[in-house]
Amino acid sequence: MIDVLTVTLNPAVDLSTAVDRIVDTHKLRCEVAQRDPGGGGINVARVLHRLGSECVALFAAGGATGRILSDLLDGENLRTQRIDIEGETRENFSVKETSTRREYRFVLPGPDLAPSEWNACLRGVSAHVGSARFLVLSGSLPPGAPPDAYAQLARAATGARPNIRVAVDASGSTLAAALDGGHVDIVKPSLNELRELTALPLNDVDDQIDAARMLIAQRKAMMVALTLADKGAVLATHDETWFMPALKTEVRSAIGAGDSFLAGLIWALDHGAVASEALAYATAAASATMRQTGTRLCDARDVARSYAKGDGAVPTRASARPRHAHGELAPSKQ
Repeated sequence: MIDVLTVTLNPAVDLSTAVDRIVDTHKLRCEVAQRDPGGGGINVARVLHRLGSECVALFAAGGATGRILSDLLDGENLRTQRIDIEGETRENFSVKETSTRREYRFVLPGPDLAPSEWNACLRGVSAHVGSARFLVLSGSLPPGAPPDAYAQLARAATGARPNIRVAVDASGSTLAAALDGGHVDIVKPSLNELRELTALPLNDVDDQIDAARMLIAQRKAMMVALTLADKGAVLATHDETWFMPALKTEVRSAIGAGDSFLAGLIWALDHGAVASEALAYATAAASATMRQTGTRLCDARDVARSYAKGDGAVPTRASARPRHAHGELAPSKQ
């Protein structure tokens, strides 16, 4: 029995370190590197596992780095289903400049995914979706994967298990194709991803909320969880929309915060939370991860403390705004 199946087509081994100051040409003496398993779906699975969910992480991996990734996941006792590929799993690298507290992130494209390897991933989702109530499709696509990969995976999962709820966290054409595929229940865009998807500036919170609602009105998704970085987050459904301000916390690293938000949201929904409670719990999970260093993620105690403390922040219901015909956003008041 499993609660959640996550899929990561382009995982990574994440390396993080710190240096006093980043300058060109010179050798930079860094702190001891921290190594963690990475990739959107893998991070979601890691947090869900820590929260107590029965979760399986399906991922494609190969080469020496792929073996390191598998070993790191085994070390966390996370249930996995690995799809072997010929290419070498990528590494990502982040550096914290301690003198300015800025974080620099270097993300590699990943190995080419051959057609036979893609087909193995597609078959793997159908075969391992099992009793899962949620499917999470998260992260970038590797070179060689079809641009509608998430749409195909969502269709395969719902074909094998019609009542499964599909959550997507992606960007660009991958996100657009997934939403056009018609099988997405939950979508978690960042503000920049929503701007790219809608081709709208979305400069104020009213427009941002309306853009989230528009995806639901267009039947692209049943729930939109819009993350707004240090401004907070929005959760929109067909019946209600909630805004949650960001929790006041010391931010040591933002890496994995979005994945933790999605994991917290899925966990809360799977345990019967209403929309406002799920949004608050997701925000607590993101906040708990931002207090970690480098590529570390939150654990259940971190999330519980963030949720209980809250610093006075609570979700507030967002009111509706008029629209023009055809569902486009009404202009903001100046």
